[in-house]
Amino acid sequence: MGGDFNYPPYEFINEDGELTGYNVELSQEIAAVMGLNIKIKLMPWAEIRAEFDRGSVDILQGMAATPERTDLYNFSPHTFVNHSIFARNNSPKISHYSELENYRVIVQNSGSAFDMLNDSDLNITLIPVETHADALRLLASGRYDFAVVSNLPGLYLSKKLGLSNITAISNLERNRLYGYATKTADKALLSQFTQGLAILKNTGRQQEIYDKWFGPLKVSPWSKAGIAAGIFVVVLLLVSIIVIIWNKALRKKVESRTKELQAQQLQLLHADKMASLGVLVSGVAHEINNPCSILTLNFPFIKEAFEDASEILDEYQAQQGDLLIAGVSYNRFKKMLPETLDDMHIASNKVKGIVEDLKSFAVKGETAHEKTDSLDLNLLANRSIRLVANQIKSSTNHLEVNLANALPAFKGSGSRIEQVIVNLILNACQALEDKNQKIIITSYFHSKQNNVVLTIEDQGIGIDQQHLIKLTDPFYTTKRQAGGTGLGLSVSAGIVADHQGLLTFKSTLGKGTKVKLSLPLLQQENAL
Repeated sequence: MGGDFNYPPYEFINEDGELTGYNVELSQEIAAVMGLNIKIKLMPWAEIRAEFDRGSVDILQGMAATPERTDLYNFSPHTFVNHSIFARNNSPKISHYSELENYRVIVQNSGSAFDMLNDSDLNITLIPVETHADALRLLASGRYDFAVVSNLPGLYLSKKLGLSNITAISNLERNRLYGYATKTADKALLSQFTQGLAILKNTGRQQEIYDKWFGPLKVSPWSKAGIAAGIFVVVLLLVSIIVIIWNKALRKKVESRTKELQAQQLQLLHADKMASLGVLVSGVAHEINNPCSILTLNFPFIKEAFEDASEILDEYQAQQGDLLIAGVSYNRFKKMLPETLDDMHIASNKVKGIVEDLKSFAVKGETAHEKTDSLDLNLLANRSIRLVANQIKSSTNHLEVNLANALPAFKGSGSRIEQVIVNLILNACQALEDKNQKIIITSYFHSKQNNVVLTIEDQGIGIDQQHLIKLTDPFYTTKRQAGGTGLGLSVSAGIVADHQGLLTFKSTLGKGTKVKLSLPLLQQENAL
């Protein structure tokens, strides 16, 4: 049997590592009355669904019976579920899921709400996460606009996690039947669970399990009175200690504000350092460009001069016999010099190209933060790859670049997007443990979302899930001892958000990381 590892109160793994919840207890009771030997496996929902579809799992103990799924699976429902739209207290007011258009909505990956919204005709930017808890934490932290989660798990988790600044504001859809699901060919197996469920309902045991897990979430008039009495007592206690609490709160606020100011100061120092570095790079690039231009202009002249002189040298050799030039026979020299000049010409042009890329990357003038340029994502990607070619060469022998043909242009600041791409490529290089591991860079156009997308994937050490959600937090880094400041991805995320884009991360520890940069072709005018 399969289920979601973090979908309380239906099914979850508690702090002691035990499988528990309404679905787990119900399945164990059905197995007992029907004489079945079951093994329950709880995993991330997207993974358990994949195992179920492959046949590694025989039955799911909790799945919503949507119209799309009833064509693929058989269901034996034991309760109802419905999804709610959760919002922060300061979020825009909406009353129906159709008003989610043009917003960024967090939703559990591969869940029924994800399927419904993804298949709708609405222009909704979906932010897939692994669990409902991840969705609610992201929303409460101020990231994105709304979250869509199952109603009861949402209430359960927001209470357990202490997320007081979010609330359910609207239902996504009507109640859905929810219960056991098998493949269409496994009707006999589903029948045994249906019979066992009927026995538990008749004996009242199913209701006992239901009340155990869902009773605390239902507020009765008596519980409301108890809450009111408790609030009254708390108010009386607060009055007696108001001065102490005020002083502590004020002190904490001062400390918090001090830390914020210190963080802002460090960020400003870093920005100032990068600006100074940009001026320095631009100046050095200019100094390098002058002699490179002289070389580039003179190589064709030298080659043409040698071609003219070769007639005289051929005649001299014919009369006097073979001669040596720079210690090399004339016949060999005649072949080597044009090839050498061509190689030198190509090398000087390459140096000039790198210098031009550095100058472009280092621009920090008044137009550096304007987002009115018409940009080609492929061009920015190629230029970024050239800028960090040395780091790529020292990190991997396998770089794959798969850029789509003729991507549509988008509006933005080229130097700032280039800064993001450079940072992502360098992070991928640093994640590799040996040069046989790959870095794969891909671009494509997402017509449904009207976005251009660049993905950078590495086969490196990967990122633990507990760190993944914090990657773009300012000053958060797992490479502090190696000199990491934690500003790179934070600044990159800010640049992408300023372009109304998205920067998302998917990683498996020990297998690698995939970063997706999505940039809209059309941005809201007030953001430009």
